[in-house]
Amino acid sequence: MKFAKSVSGLRGEITVPGDKSISHRSVMFGSIARGTTEIRNYLQGADCLSTISCFRAMGIDIENKGNVVLVHGKGLHGLTRPKQVLDCGNSGTTTRLISGILAGQNFDVTLTGDASIQKRPMKRIIEPLSLMGADIASVKGNGCAPLKISGRPLHGISYTSRVASAQVKSAILLAGLYADGETRVTEPYLSRNHSEIMLNYFGADVRTELPAAASGSLKSGSRENAPDCSEPGILKSTPAPASPVSGVTAVIQPADELHGGLVEVPGDISSAAFFLCAGLMVPGSEILIRNAGTNPTRAGILDVVRNMGGDIALINETAGSGEPTADILVRHSSLHGTVIEGALIPTLIDELPMIAAMACLADGDTVIRDAAELKVKESNRIAVMTENLTAMGADVTETEDGMIIRGGKTLHGAVIDSHLDHRIAMTFAVLGLCADGETEILGAECVNISYPNFYEDLQKLTKK
Repeated sequence: MKFAKSVSGLRGEITVPGDKSISHRSVMFGSIARGTTEIRNYLQGADCLSTISCFRAMGIDIENKGNVVLVHGKGLHGLTRPKQVLDCGNSGTTTRLISGILAGQNFDVTLTGDASIQKRPMKRIIEPLSLMGADIASVKGNGCAPLKISGRPLHGISYTSRVASAQVKSAILLAGLYADGETRVTEPYLSRNHSEIMLNYFGADVRTELPAAASGSLKSGSRENAPDCSEPGILKSTPAPASPVSGVTAVIQPADELHGGLVEVPGDISSAAFFLCAGLMVPGSEILIRNAGTNPTRAGILDVVRNMGGDIALINETAGSGEPTADILVRHSSLHGTVIEGALIPTLIDELPMIAAMACLADGDTVIRDAAELKVKESNRIAVMTENLTAMGADVTETEDGMIIRGGKTLHGAVIDSHLDHRIAMTFAVLGLCADGETEILGAECVNISYPNFYEDLQKLTKK
């Protein structure tokens, strides 16, 4: 697919698809809950469809009506042994979270995925689940999928994770539902907390313990803690800490039953990020992004944009229809470099490719560090971004855990290898609008993983 620098500004309104992380969890948790879970604004990307497919294969009746998905749950022990290997496609979220659920079942199953999934590290969940008594192993012995899981009784543990990963944390918490005692997961920094919010909403006993200096413990997402919901049974969240904190512990008690309800999925901030940055980067732009999720554990990009001098405003903020949401108004801005590191990284890990591209147009240097996790995403995003940005004329140095981007260079079109990574493809579709000449993206169709209509939505904003 080819893009040319042919626009003088991006203008208009955009509503991005439903949040990928929340969509995955709503089907998973609804499947092991009693009763029907109605999910509105479910993301119809390939990754989330893989989650639906896996639970259908385990006997769950799921009606996918497009914008609304109905999950007819059968309870914590209602899944049945699939007749075939479960295919998680390209979805790391599906692979890792479903492993926590399967560890406590009473049947054997094998999980696999595409070539990318079969290279992504799974030892990070194999280790803690094994400590809980799970029988889980890498079929090829390389710490990657395929994974063979034989369900068995589990016991609670206290686990300290070496990485701030919501997928690792969630796999352990889900296994903790089936354990014989309390399960605790401590992270170096607070990762996205969608699982904690939604598990409490479905009736699980989950709390977050903050270090003493960050004020005690936080229980979020429960129906009991949401008396001001605009409609009974709608998922409501208590805000996460306003500032990133370290040494955060999630605690879950074993559950007898979960209960389905209504989940309204906000727009995905990771998808909104491409339009947010496009509005800042392309001269003459003004874009309104409707109903984007602004959960503080996910919305670190808003902090980065403000630190870089970006002109953004949050309007119509609410927490009554699910997690915190807002409309984001963004205008073209003169940007300057910044440093992105530490506890901020888990709150914007998926947005770092787009942030790195935006930094190429800023004045001064931008330093990204503590982001080694980028190496084990759908591609090695540090290497791939450095390679492709350099091809367009940017001054970028790859480091062990990030990049140094020296902004202000004139960019030109190039042939970009997406490595079939959806976030790489979308990043360079935006950056191509800011470069001289034509930019060609190889494997551009991979955006279907998270945002099937991305190119159409981007094109709409170029029309006056």
